[in-house]
Amino acid sequence: MELLGEVPVLAPRFEALLAYVEKVTLHPQDCRREDVEQLRSLGISDEEIHNCVQVTAYFNYINRIADGLGVDLEPEMREEAPEHLRQDEE
Repeated sequence: MELLGEVPVLAPRFEALLAYVEKVTLHPQDCRREDVEQLRSLGISDEEIHNCVQVTAYFNYINRIADGLGVDLEPEMREEAPEHLRQDEE
């Protein structure tokens, strides 16, 4: 990872993976073969793409289950949570 001044700069392949993870999370219906081909063109392997999608989908799934069931945050997570989530806990 490089630094631009004091701001870390990610390699293009990591920026592309993060953008794809965001798309998988927020707009999964818009994911296309072209997205995967673009990742491949940056030298990202099918295994890396698969792992990235699997981890993203798993965390999205678990969070939706917890939210849907009204699962309380663990005590150590409350301090780090946004205020609107902390208020629900009290």
